[in-house]
Amino acid sequence: MKNKEATFYARVSGESMKNAGLSDGDLIVIDRSLNPENNKIAVCFIDGDFTIKRIIKKEGELYLKPENKNYKEIKIEKEDTLMIWGLVTYVIKKIK
Repeated sequence: MKNKEATFYARVSGESMKNAGLSDGDLIVIDRSLNPENNKIAVCFIDGDFTIKRIIKKEGELYLKPENKNYKEIKIEKEDTLMIWGLVTYVIKKIK
């Protein structure tokens, strides 16, 4: 843990990031001190809801990309309210 004051934990809910290794019920470690970067997995607050997605910047546009083909990527429009809350740095899984 590089920055204790900016480190948080959360449980994954859902399967939208399962192909990135984040499954329903996993515990994730979030670092709020890191700057958002292209292709990083982030906890995002968009239009009143939290979501975990991969940040994709392409051709001057911003997308939140799931890692499950059953979910659609989210194109961020100018009327959307988006806050990149923090970057996911680790995932803790329960051994079954």
